[in-house]
Amino acid sequence: MADIRTLAFEIGTEEIPAFDLKRATEQLAELVPASLDAVRIPHGEVAIYTSPRRLIAVVADVAVETEALEEVFRGPAAKIAFDEAGNPTKAAIGFARGKGLDVDALERRDENGTEYVYAVRSVAAQSVAALLPEVLRGIIDGISWPKSCRWGTTREMFSRPVRWLVALLGDEVIPVQYAGLVAGNTTRGHRFLAPGPHTVSCADDLVSVVEGAYVVPTQAAREARIRAGVAAAEAATGYAAELPAKTLTEVINLSEYPTVMVGTFDEEFLKVPEEIIVDAMLMHQRYFPLYDGGKLTNKFIIVSNGDPAHEATIVDGNERVVAARLYDAKFFYEEDLKQPLEAYVSRLDEVVFQETLGTMRDKTERVVKLSARLVAQAGLAPEEMHDIARAAYLAKADLVTGAVVEFTSVQGIMGSYYATASGEPERVARAIAEHYRPRFSGDAIPADVVGQVVALADKLDTICGLFAVGASPTGSSDPFALRRAALGVLAILETGIGINLVEAIDGALIIYREAGLEFDNAVVRREIIDFFITREKVVLRDGGVKADTIDAVLASRIEEPMVLAARARALEAARTEQPDTFADLAIAFARANNLRDQKLGCGYKVADLSEVECALSEAIVVAEEAVATALREDRFADALEALAALRAPVDRFFETTMVMDEDAAVRETRLKLLNRFANVFAHVADFGQMAKK
Repeated sequence: MADIRTLAFEIGTEEIPAFDLKRATEQLAELVPASLDAVRIPHGEVAIYTSPRRLIAVVADVAVETEALEEVFRGPAAKIAFDEAGNPTKAAIGFARGKGLDVDALERRDENGTEYVYAVRSVAAQSVAALLPEVLRGIIDGISWPKSCRWGTTREMFSRPVRWLVALLGDEVIPVQYAGLVAGNTTRGHRFLAPGPHTVSCADDLVSVVEGAYVVPTQAAREARIRAGVAAAEAATGYAAELPAKTLTEVINLSEYPTVMVGTFDEEFLKVPEEIIVDAMLMHQRYFPLYDGGKLTNKFIIVSNGDPAHEATIVDGNERVVAARLYDAKFFYEEDLKQPLEAYVSRLDEVVFQETLGTMRDKTERVVKLSARLVAQAGLAPEEMHDIARAAYLAKADLVTGAVVEFTSVQGIMGSYYATASGEPERVARAIAEHYRPRFSGDAIPADVVGQVVALADKLDTICGLFAVGASPTGSSDPFALRRAALGVLAILETGIGINLVEAIDGALIIYREAGLEFDNAVVRREIIDFFITREKVVLRDGGVKADTIDAVLASRIEEPMVLAARARALEAARTEQPDTFADLAIAFARANNLRDQKLGCGYKVADLSEVECALSEAIVVAEEAVATALREDRFADALEALAALRAPVDRFFETTMVMDEDAAVRETRLKLLNRFANVFAHVADFGQMAKK
C-alpha cells in the first residue's frame, strides 16, 4: 500500500472582511485540489476550514511521492519526419525538441500500415514534500480578493496582512515562504481567549488544536452556534429575533468564537420610527432586533467575539454604543420634524444627481413632469393625478434631512413619516416610502397606482438621462444599477397599469431636450428601447419561455416589452400546452413560406382564382381581420387561433394545386396568394425562427 499522509495548510491573517472571507472559502474548495492535480500529486478528499483570522485546507490521503510516468506522444508520419536518405527533417527535429528529447531518441511505430514517429518520455517519481512549497505558495497567490493590501517591506498582496503559516505533511514541516514568513508547526488561537502560539504535532491535529483554542473553524458551525444562542435568547425573553440573511452572513464571519447575548435600550427611543432604529442596529452595529408579536421591543441580540465570562461588561459596552446611535437617530428625527417635508425640497439643489444631469432638485422637476405625462397616458382619475403630482414633488425631499444623511438606508421611509407629520394624504406618504421599489429581483412593487407612477417616472428619468449622457451599462459594469432599475420598470408594467413604455421613453427624452440637454435623440431612443427589450428577454427566459419563441415574436418588429411578453408567453403556451395548434401554425407557415416570392407582391384578382384558390383567399381575408382585431385588443392567443384556422384551406390548396404552373400568369397569381397568406403571419411572429423545433 502506498505511503499516504494528511496535508494541513493554514494561512493566518489579520481579520478578513466578512464577505471576502465567504468568497475565499468558496475559492479554496476549487483551488486546492486543482493545484495538487496540476503537478500530479495523488490525494483524497479536501476539507476547507475558515474563520476571520485564518484559511485552512486539510487534504486526506496525500501520497509521499508522485507516480512514475511514461508519456507517449505521436508525432508526424515517418515519411514527413525523415527524408529519402533517412535523415531527420525539420518536422522531426522540431517535434523532438518540443518534447525535450534528442531526435535520435524518436521511435518509429507502424499504425494500420502507416509509420509514425513517437516520443517516449519517462517521468520519474518525485517527492511530494519537495513539490509542496511551490504548490502551497501558488495557492496563496491564487486567491482573488476584491481589494488587497501590501504591508511591511515585502511586495506580496493579500486581503489583510499574513501573520503566520502552518504547513504539515504528516508530521513533516513544509517550508512554504510568503511575505517574509516561513511556514512552521505553530498556530494561533482566539485573539483574546487563547492567543497562543499553539504547537501542532501533525497535520491531523491542526483543526482540533484550533478548536481547542476557542476557534469555531467553519461557517456552518458558527451559524449553528449563533442560531442556537438566538433560540435560547428568544426562549428567555419571550420575543422573536429577525435575522436578515445578509447581516447574518456578515456576523458569522466577524467572530471566531461567537457568543449570543441580549442587550437593552431605553424605551424612550421606541418613539423614533422603527425603521431608523432597526437601521441603526442592523446596518451600523450588526445587532439583531427582537420583536413582540411583530412589534419592535427595546431588547436586541449581540453576537460577541469576546470572553463569555465577561458578558456583563460586553453587554454594557454594546448598550452604550447603541444608545449613542439611537440618541443621534432621535435627535435628527426630532430636528427634521421642526419643518414640513416640503421645506426640504429647495435644499435638493445641494445634492448632485449626476454631473451633467444636474441636482436632485432638477431631477425632482423632471419626475414631476414625466409623472404628469404618464398620468395622461394611463387616463387616471383627477384625485389620483393630484396625489401623484404631490408625491413626485416630495419623493426626494428627505435626502437632505438629518436622519437620512446619517442613516442612508431609510431614504423614502423617513420621507413617508415626515409627509404624514406634515399632513400629506396617506397615499402620498405611502408612495414616497415605496417609490424606490422594486429594489431587487422579487421585491414588492408599490402598493397602488400613485406609488407605481412615481416609481416609473423616477426610474425612467434615471435610465433615459444616463443613456443620453453616454453612461449606459457596459459588459459587467453597471455603476448606476440601470439593469436593476429597468427590471423594476418592467415589474411595475406587468401589473397592467396602462402605460406604454415606448411613449414614456419618448416623454422622458422630450423633457431632457426641453431642459437643454443635447444628444442624438434617435440613437439614444433606440439604445434605450433595445436595453429594455434585452431585459425583458431575460425575464421571459427565466420564466421558461424559449429563446427562439422570443426571437420569433421580435421578428414582427415589436418595440413594447409588455407586448413582447404577452405574445411570447401565448406562443410558448401554444407550443407546449396546445401542440396541435402549434403544429398547425408551423406547418401552414412553412408550406407557404418555402414558395413565396415577395417581389411579386399580393395584388391578385379574385376573378382569376380557382374554387380552391378562392376558398384559401376567403380564409386569408377572414384571418387578416381576425388577427388585426385580436392584436389591436391584445388577444394574442386569439390571433394564434385565427392563424391555425388557415391550416385546412392551405392544405387543400397544396393537395390540389401545382403552384409552379407552366403558365407564367397562373404561377404568378398563385405565388401572390401565398405571399398574402404568409404576410398574415408576419404581424404575429416569424415561425421560420422556430422551424428547427
